[in-house]
Amino acid sequence: MSDREVSAAQARRIALGAQGFGRPRPADPGVRQLNSTIDRLGLLQLDSVNVLERSHYLPLFARLGSYDKADLDRLTFGRKGKFVEYWAHEAAIIPVETWPLYRWRMDANRERYSTPGSWVAENGPMLDWLRAELGARGTVAASEIEHDTGKGAGGWWGWSEVKTGLEWLFRFGEAVSAGRSRFERRYALASQALPPAVFEREVPRAEAIRELLRLSARAHGIGTLSDLADYYRIKTEPARAAVHDLVDAGELEPVTVPGWNRPAFLHREARIPRRIEAAALLSPFDPVVWERARAERMFGFRYRIEIYTPAPQRVFGYYTLPLLIDDRLVGRVDLKNDRQNRVLRVQSAWSEPDAPPATVDRLAILLRETAAWQGLERIEVMARGDLAPALAAVLGVQPMTAA
Repeated sequence: MSDREVSAAQARRIALGAQGFGRPRPADPGVRQLNSTIDRLGLLQLDSVNVLERSHYLPLFARLGSYDKADLDRLTFGRKGKFVEYWAHEAAIIPVETWPLYRWRMDANRERYSTPGSWVAENGPMLDWLRAELGARGTVAASEIEHDTGKGAGGWWGWSEVKTGLEWLFRFGEAVSAGRSRFERRYALASQALPPAVFEREVPRAEAIRELLRLSARAHGIGTLSDLADYYRIKTEPARAAVHDLVDAGELEPVTVPGWNRPAFLHREARIPRRIEAAALLSPFDPVVWERARAERMFGFRYRIEIYTPAPQRVFGYYTLPLLIDDRLVGRVDLKNDRQNRVLRVQSAWSEPDAPPATVDRLAILLRETAAWQGLERIEVMARGDLAPALAAVLGVQPMTAA
């Protein structure tokens, strides 16, 4: 192992710099900036929760500021675009050229879920019919297939069964996303929708995993084996072998970080910023915080999303976003987009023990930017959380109590 030591503060700045923070925001971010940021991250995680905004829009807003969401929709959901969807970290938007790197996962899914007695094995006629439908129609959403059109050897198939079948074809790499309409995925045969060079490319499993770990390391800047493996959900042993190869190739350098209590690896292209100047509200599915153990180790920030927690047991709120100020996570804010009344509702606002004095002022700026980006007319602050009274004062509103 290397004797080189990277301080905990340096590690935070390296990680945030690798994620695109600390750079001047463009005055008018457009397609070029969106493309380069997604390429830097390697993926955008998808999630259906829409209490503030769907999660894949938020990491780009955190890094670039206000951009036109229609530009991102055309890039990510347009046909024949640079991006496609697959199960990367979770369901995610990925650069189309990386799709072949997941063939080993597609093959493993097919082998695992096609055993005798499985849903896949028991519904072969439906899957054959869906393949034919996709081949004939080009693209299709599950809801576009009427309940009574799926008659075959298995009987009359309902929408939920059709959706299940399409999702299995998607997991197996036979179908791909071909855009979305109102966030509903459209499907197409991979052989028809992908560029031939992408569809026909075969990457051996070990080589593909090594390339995914390379992409992960670049997006991390610095990380432990478990950090690097988690980015693309790679199991520990194949990830360890890939990291070993990348160290031998000089692409990763083993380093130590005080307080991490485990070996770390520094990407050879990672820069060590002298400081990070940033202010952002992070999606619960932002790569900076999605691996909760890493967030706690790196920032001293224990974070749990409380969507699935019964309301009486929630500590901070339903959809709490970590607040990044410079190179620290210094608070959390529970936000709701009341689209009907055009209000950004701050359900609660909390500070961390080491929050700097300017936290409230910088948070107020972020909230105004968020409201404007979402086309909302005003901000309301509920009187919940230790930051709420001062935040309401800075925003010039009266804190509200629950009815």
